[in-house]
Amino acid sequence: MTAPFLQIRNIRKQYGDVVAVRDVELDIAKGEFMTFLGPSGSGKSTTLYILAGLQEPTSGDILLEGRTLLDTPSHKRNIGMVFQRYTLFPHLSVGENVAFPLRVRRKPKAEIDATVSRALKLVRLEGFADRMPAKMSGGQQQRVALARALAYDPPVLLMDEPLSALDKKLREEIQFEIKRIHQETGVTILYVTHDQEEALRLSDRIAVFSQGEIDQVGTGTELYAEPRTRFVAEFIGDSDFLKGRVERAGDGRADIRLGNGFMVSAVPTHGDAGPGRDVALMLRPERISLFRAEKPRSLAATVRDVTFLGNNTHVQAETETREQVAIRLPFGHESAAGLQSGNAVWLGFDPSSARAFC
Repeated sequence: MTAPFLQIRNIRKQYGDVVAVRDVELDIAKGEFMTFLGPSGSGKSTTLYILAGLQEPTSGDILLEGRTLLDTPSHKRNIGMVFQRYTLFPHLSVGENVAFPLRVRRKPKAEIDATVSRALKLVRLEGFADRMPAKMSGGQQQRVALARALAYDPPVLLMDEPLSALDKKLREEIQFEIKRIHQETGVTILYVTHDQEEALRLSDRIAVFSQGEIDQVGTGTELYAEPRTRFVAEFIGDSDFLKGRVERAGDGRADIRLGNGFMVSAVPTHGDAGPGRDVALMLRPERISLFRAEKPRSLAATVRDVTFLGNNTHVQAETETREQVAIRLPFGHESAAGLQSGNAVWLGFDPSSARAFC
C-alpha cells in the first residue's frame, strides 16, 4: 500500500502544563487542498508552524514522502509559506521579491528571470515586476506573496489566514485565484482559517480543530450533513438545538421525546445515547418545514422575527417550551408570504436529517 504524501503522526505541542496541540494525526494526499478550520486557540496554526519548522513539537513526527522533516531546518524543508501579513520586502520591487528565494538557492539568472515571469503570470500580475509593494493594493501584495512562495516549486504550500486582512469582496476574488492556481499547479496546500465559508469554498477536505485536537476530517458536504460532534455541528453551518430524552436506542439511532412530549423516531445519534439519557437534537434551519396550519407530527411555535435576506427569508420562532428555532425559507416560498411576528406556525422535519448529541 502506498504511503500518504504527507503524514502528521501524533504531533503534540505543550508549554508547561498547557497543551496547545494534542496528539494530532492526519494523512494528506499529494495535490490535496486540506484546510485546518477552527476558532482562535484551537491548535490549527501551531500545527502549521510545526510543519513549517517554525516551532518544534514536544513529541510526534512529520513525514514527507516517507521521510521525517523534524531533523531538517525550516529553511531547508523547501516548503512554501504565505502568512496573513504579506511579509514582502518593502525595499525590493515585485520582481525582486519573487526572485529572492531563487537567489538564495543560487539559481542562474536566466532561470530566475524566466521563473519570475512565469510566477507573476500565474497570479495575473504580468507587467508588475518593477512595481514597489507600497504602491500596490492589499490583494495585489498577497498575490505577490503567493507568487514568491510558488516560485521555487515547493512540494507543499502552507497558508496561514492569508486573506483575513482583506475586505469581503477582495477576499472572495483571491479565494477564486487560489483555487485556480491550485488546479493549475497541483501543489499540495495546507490552509489555515477560522472562516467556515472560506474553508467550504476552497477545500478538498477540512480538518476541524477544537481545543488542540482534530474533531473530524471530511469534505464540506460530509461535515455539514454528518457532523460527529456537537462542536462540528455548531461550527459548520447554522444549527438549531432542542432538548430531548432518549426513549429507545439501538444501531446508532434513537427515539427521542422532546420537552413538550413530541416524539421523534429513528434519529441518528452520537455519543452514549442510551435510554433515559438527555440529548441535544440538532436541526439545520433549511431542513425545517414551516406550516401556517397545524399538521400531524409537527411542533407548535410562535414567530418572533421575520427577516428577508434576498435569496431566503430567515424566521426566528419560539416553541411551546420557549426554545428558539431558526428556519430558512427559500425566496418565494409560499409559507413566507405575509408572515410576521406573533403568527402561530407549525414546524416539521425529516428525522433522518436531524442528529442527536449526548
